[in-house]
Amino acid sequence: MAALDDNLEDYEDDDEVDSSGGEAVLEERERFIVNKGQEPVRIDKFLQNRLEGASRSKVQQALDDGHILVNGKIVKSNHKVRPGEEIVIFETRPSQLYEIVPENIPLAIVYEDEDIMIINKQVGMVVHPGCGNPRGTLVNGLSYYLKKEETEALPRIGLVHRIDKDTSGLLVIAKTEEAMPKMGSQFKNHTVHRRYIALVWGNMEEDEGTVVAHIGRHQRFRKIMAAYPEGDHGKEAITHYKVLERFNYVTLLELKLETGRTHQIRVHMKHIGHPLFNDATYGGDYIVKGTVFTKYKQFVENCFKLMPRHALHAKELGFVHPRTGAQVMFDSEIPEDMTAVIEKWRTYISGMTQQLKNKIDNG
Repeated sequence: MAALDDNLEDYEDDDEVDSSGGEAVLEERERFIVNKGQEPVRIDKFLQNRLEGASRSKVQQALDDGHILVNGKIVKSNHKVRPGEEIVIFETRPSQLYEIVPENIPLAIVYEDEDIMIINKQVGMVVHPGCGNPRGTLVNGLSYYLKKEETEALPRIGLVHRIDKDTSGLLVIAKTEEAMPKMGSQFKNHTVHRRYIALVWGNMEEDEGTVVAHIGRHQRFRKIMAAYPEGDHGKEAITHYKVLERFNYVTLLELKLETGRTHQIRVHMKHIGHPLFNDATYGGDYIVKGTVFTKYKQFVENCFKLMPRHALHAKELGFVHPRTGAQVMFDSEIPEDMTAVIEKWRTYISGMTQQLKNKIDNG
């Protein structure tokens, strides 16, 4: 039961890649009704005895991750099962195996040596093959570039982390068997420097701060993530932010990750009421802050058209080189679509400020 496998890690936007190399996807494995004659017993003990090969610790971890529902709700390990309850168990496993077809896809290589590659992933590029994206991915391009001849899913191209399709920015690829565990351990231990730039809705109250809230699967909509501030579900997640520029209705932020959870920045920003600009998944693809005037509405819609994705860029990436042991740091430019939207907001707010000044000067 992969959902109860200690070797699998959660994985997304800013998260580590699991050891199998596949994307962690949730599927329903089993659904049953507790028998009428069942005596009340802790659910972790109950499932340990019912599920073949499942240890109690693995069952508890699956419960903590929200992969086991009782009557449609997440419960704790000490929940006592009762007759008539419906228990649904979700399985986390690598996505379907895909043959990696080498494709001559242009790659923006920032740096390369015998151990690692740094790629500046472009907006719209999927990192690896999966459902709906069997071709045209970064892995297909890397397979061609590195002249790999692999037939199983995600060959030994060292994906040690990833970023979403619509997030741009830096990725590190481990090129050797020796480099992979050294890089992977740095992400697992959260010692990698990752600096992001984001445009979020609203005017942040503080110039800088920290968001602390567990992140786990949404209890109802299992394909997205949610924040759990009390820490009852999910995994610990910490994001530090700093205001770079304010535009009244939106704010340009620098964000640094202390942990790396699925959709961490996007979920944390929504959690504090400042979803990423044009983030359709987490409520940023409509006017969250601003006026009701038609001119303003048209301005925002033009920004959405100019940048039809969420405003997030992985700008800096730093880590210890797996061979030399030296600290290395890489930087990338904010892509044109996001830069253009930032400039449009700068111009818009500047114009509003000038109009207000003119009114004051004219009495």
